[in-house]
Amino acid sequence: MAENVETVKGTSLWKDAWRRLLKNKLAVFGLIVMTIMVVAVIIGPVIIRWTTGFTADYIPSEGDLIKSFPPSAQHPMGTDEAGRDMLARVLQGGRISLMVGVISTIVSLIVGVSYGAIAGYMGGKIDNFMMRLVDIIYAIPYILIVIVLLSVFGGPNTPTFIQTMASTFGGGQALSQIFLLFFALGLVSWLTMARVVRGQILSLKNQEFVMAARATGVSTPNIIFRHLVPNALGPVIVYATLTIPSVMLTEAFLSFLGLGVQAPYASWGSLAADGIKNIAIYPWQLIFPGVTMALTLFSLNFLGDGLRDALDPQTRKF
Repeated sequence: MAENVETVKGTSLWKDAWRRLLKNKLAVFGLIVMTIMVVAVIIGPVIIRWTTGFTADYIPSEGDLIKSFPPSAQHPMGTDEAGRDMLARVLQGGRISLMVGVISTIVSLIVGVSYGAIAGYMGGKIDNFMMRLVDIIYAIPYILIVIVLLSVFGGPNTPTFIQTMASTFGGGQALSQIFLLFFALGLVSWLTMARVVRGQILSLKNQEFVMAARATGVSTPNIIFRHLVPNALGPVIVYATLTIPSVMLTEAFLSFLGLGVQAPYASWGSLAADGIKNIAIYPWQLIFPGVTMALTLFSLNFLGDGLRDALDPQTRKF
């Protein structure tokens, strides 16, 4: 008689992590909110302009009075002092805020992963020198570094390659300021990423697959970036998810001080800065950008915490 053989399905780290992530209600909430937010900021302003007949500045084309109106059926978030629809402005500002967070995080990933991987693999005096340099930069408040970079390289002193990128996208000095903000925030947020990656590389570089690669004559750059870095992606993804809200909060602070996004562009930070001037009379100008930004930051933090728990090998169930 043939015995019943129970088939055991194989699994992997990523499949197991995805199942664990779906069991985390806060992480799922954050994932849903971020999906809705990304879709809304991409297509929302276009739909609003198309369905309401607003002008390019989100001002009602039939309006004869330009002033701030409270929330209503036509303007769910009210209008600002120039008569512009706040819902469209918040969604438009979300584009800039999310772009700053994502692009600056990508810059920090490129710099931090490369720096930390090289330091961890090379070891010895090279590792010691590179990490002491990181410690020195850590000793300087990073927000001061960003302010100095924006002050020195802003305006007419903007680097040529940034001006070229801005002109490619059809923008002028205001867009150049946004690109400068991308690089300034990215170039100061890589320090912790470098330490995280270095720690992962130190634990991996003496594994058998690395020794086999050395024995077969694989070059050092290929060992670092084709064998070691892919195996350290778990913590990198988690930290990148947690870096985005941190960078967005820094951008909002800089825009609040007038050092970030400049008109005619807007971000949640610049909208909040405009709204606080009229908080006693038109409180909705501050409330809606602030609440939207807070909800986004909470969602990203929930998602980052969920990814950290899902990818943590110490809490996996075998």
